[in-house]
Amino acid sequence: MKLFIMTLVCFYNTLGFQTTVIKNKLNNPWGMVFLPDSSLLVTLKKGDLLKLSPDFKKAVEVSGVPKVFNRGQGGLLDIALDPDYEKNSTIYFSFSEPSSMGIAGTAVAKAKLVNNKLENLKVIWRQKPKVAGSGHWGSRLVFAKDKTLFVTTGERYSYKEKAQELDNHLGKVIRINRDGSIPSDNPFVGQKNKLEDIWSYGHRNLQGAFLHPETSELWTHEHGPKGGDEINITKAGKNYGWPVITYGIGYMGEKIGIGTTKKGMEQPIHYWVPSIAPSGMIYYTGNSFPDWKGNLFVGSLKYQYLNRVVIKNNKVVKEEKLLETYKERIRDVEQGPDGSIYVITDEYNGKLIKISKK
Repeated sequence: MKLFIMTLVCFYNTLGFQTTVIKNKLNNPWGMVFLPDSSLLVTLKKGDLLKLSPDFKKAVEVSGVPKVFNRGQGGLLDIALDPDYEKNSTIYFSFSEPSSMGIAGTAVAKAKLVNNKLENLKVIWRQKPKVAGSGHWGSRLVFAKDKTLFVTTGERYSYKEKAQELDNHLGKVIRINRDGSIPSDNPFVGQKNKLEDIWSYGHRNLQGAFLHPETSELWTHEHGPKGGDEINITKAGKNYGWPVITYGIGYMGEKIGIGTTKKGMEQPIHYWVPSIAPSGMIYYTGNSFPDWKGNLFVGSLKYQYLNRVVIKNNKVVKEEKLLETYKERIRDVEQGPDGSIYVITDEYNGKLIKISKK
């Protein structure tokens, strides 16, 4: 695989930052994570895992990735480092796992990264049930402070009613231990006909998540239908309403559910109408942009920009559109070790873009 570097610098003199395309020819990248040595792992939806050198000039393909269901929105998805990565060299990744019956489900695997090869690979979690279709897989991976792992899922589009049922994984946030076992303090442990790895439910398609560095709460966002994308603080055992309540409507203009509120169902801290089709999301903590500390950065697939979101008292008070000039779908965003912000675009000729100090 040959990858080429294209450097394009855009200056924003009044805002004090610049953007640089530091890698292109990335075939539909989906997730990324920095290693301790500042090299970067990038997942490609078709099933490749790339390791970029710290200067981004070299890219090698990591071997040992399992076969993925590369159809529609499915494929190789998010990636995360074990909290003790420097001791155990273990990574985790989510993917659309095929089956012999032509159906598939979101799954999570762990493996050791050794000399650009995955070793001792084990699938530690599988969506139940696997279903037909190629949409709404989730899926972001976030480690909690106690080293348990949150996995976000989708309701697989055609199965939206399943998001309200607790005997399946569709439209849920999952919480597991690093070996795939179930934490004893999960909200539905010991309850009949309820899957014990479920953390929260009533979600549509969660494709952004982070752990708040001050409160240790899990923040997520999810796609609405036509309008109604949501940001939620996702708490144990809570019901987030889909498809009973939503701020969106169906793609043909039809009403979904009963309205926007119902007792016992959570309200988002923010929603978008029209939908921006949100993707990756981070909470910025770096020193490169002091004025941006505590801001969220959310990619928009539909409108092709990076959204800077200012939060005060858990409310959105300001939004600013960045990277609009690239006119590409923003798939993921990460804070780099240097405090810069890195973005990948979900295109056949996808780009890795760096936002840095001017």
